This record gives sequence, structure tokens and C-alpha cells, in this order.
Amino acid sequence: MKKPQILIIGNNENGCTPELEHISYETGREVARSGAVLITGGLGGVMKAASHGAKDANGLVVGIIPQNDASFANEYCDIVIPTGIGLARDFLTALAGDGVIIIGGGAGTLSETCAAYMHKRPIVAIKNTGGIADKYADQYIDHRQQIKVIGVSSPKEAVKMILDKINSA
Repeated sequence: MKKPQILIIGNNENGCTPELEHISYETGREVARSGAVLITGGLGGVMKAASHGAKDANGLVVGIIPQNDASFANEYCDIVIPTGIGLARDFLTALAGDGVIIIGGGAGTLSETCAAYMHKRPIVAIKNTGGIADKYADQYIDHRQQIKVIGVSSPKEAVKMILDKINSA
């Protein structure tokens, strides 16, 4: 039986505060504890902190990076997929996850969120983390109302909710 694959997206290292790092670490740890595979963009910030949390809980971490050289990935990735396609890799990450958890985030996070939305992937946003998570929590991305981004308050709640959505799809 295939393990669920959960994509965690959010701020890169430039916008990742210690609080966001802590939330990301805890979310990655919850993903691993659930038995799911963690997917990230494989770089720094939220991606690195979530990967670190998953590794500390003996989880499997996949990093899908925009560069063509695996050495750019953070040290917590077990599997690195160097795409060499730059920002277009956002579509690969969005489709690699059976569901998405948003923590904060800027334009890159919005790109991944929109790609997941267009393909009707379940999306959960951790509220009070700023950026894209707060902007779209409990909202639809657009007038088509394909799927609602579900706002939650904690890493544990985020992983439980996304797994419920994945399992009911």
C-alpha cells in the first residue's frame, strides 16, 4: 500500500523566523510520526526545518529542488530530485504531494498553492504563520471554488486534517 505523501510549503530562509522554524519542525515531525512521506522543495527555511523534524522522527524526506545539482538540497533530504527547471519545479512539488500544508509563505508558496488548487489537491494552512497561509486559510483561491483551503491552529491538527482529506478523496 502506498504511503501518503504530504507536501509542506512556506517561507524560504530569507523569511523564516525562529517561530516559523519551530512550527515547521513540529509539522515535519508529525508527518513522520503519521507514517507519511514528507515532500518539500528541498532547500532552506520552512523546507529545511520540516525536513529536520521528519528526520528526527525517523521519517522519509524527499526534496524536489529547482537546481540541477543535488548538493543544493538541505542535509535532511533522503531523496533529492534535482529538476534543473528553476521555478517551474513548483508544479512538480504540488503534484508530488497527495495533500499540502502551508506555513507562512510568499510568492513561491502561492505558486505551489495555485498548482495544487488547480489539480484539486487538499490544502491545509496553519493559521497565524503569516503570508499565504493567513491570506487563504478558510478561503477559496478563486471564484471556481474548487477546494477550500482549510485553516488549522497547530502542526498536529494540520497533519491529522490533511490525512483525513487525503484518505477521503
